[in-house]
Amino acid sequence: MSLADAALSSSKGSSKGSSKGSSKGSSTGPSAGLSTEVQKFDALAHEFWDPRGAFHPLHALNPVRVDYIAQRTELMGRRVADVGCGGGLLAEALARRGAHVCGIDLAPAMIEVAQLHAHESQLTIDYRVCSAEQLALHNAGSFDAITCMELIEHVDDPAALVAQLATLLRPGGDLFVSTINRNLRSFLTAIVGAEYLLNLIPRGTHEYARLLRPAELARLARAQGLELRDVSGVAFNPFARTARLSADAGVNYLAHFQRGG
Repeated sequence: MSLADAALSSSKGSSKGSSKGSSKGSSTGPSAGLSTEVQKFDALAHEFWDPRGAFHPLHALNPVRVDYIAQRTELMGRRVADVGCGGGLLAEALARRGAHVCGIDLAPAMIEVAQLHAHESQLTIDYRVCSAEQLALHNAGSFDAITCMELIEHVDDPAALVAQLATLLRPGGDLFVSTINRNLRSFLTAIVGAEYLLNLIPRGTHEYARLLRPAELARLARAQGLELRDVSGVAFNPFARTARLSADAGVNYLAHFQRGG
């Protein structure tokens, strides 16, 4: 899965939450003020819903994620925040399961694409250009579940992001995080293989030092009153373009946490 999942992790990473500094790019135009990373994926927004385009791995992975979430929390009638929603693929799938979804991202073009696609799909989703921190200012304890996919390995302060996500959850609410493990195998697979050998994702998408082991993520969560309920690996076949859950969390993994009452 890491060979593909990272294809939008950068867009979700900087666009999901913590600030990563000012833009290094042009100071004029619609992308002014965005970080370089957000600008890069904001420019790819038009490809988001193309199953053969730059985000094709996400299209293969999305059903696996949705099933994982649906098996562990009730979605019908529940309020769910998709933090770093990109163009809305996961947000729409959750809405189709009956959830009231709020999708946030810092990439304006991604949010515009998400809004247009939801309108075409006749789905009502609350999309906003904002960070998790901004959302938490006025929505503390408002969500029954939160999804945060491929963000935490891209932010400068993972502990702060986890704190923001915990703030958004109601007592008893569920948090779902997907990210990449940190070990030699993940380095060879998610960075060397995906970025330099197979060219599945842009080079430089991941920094090895930012990756988190499951135990490290669990420790950050515990500090915010979030209890680890499950860790499952996700296996992605880049040639068949298929994904499945796995008992092996050595590279990419999904984690389920629950906030204490």
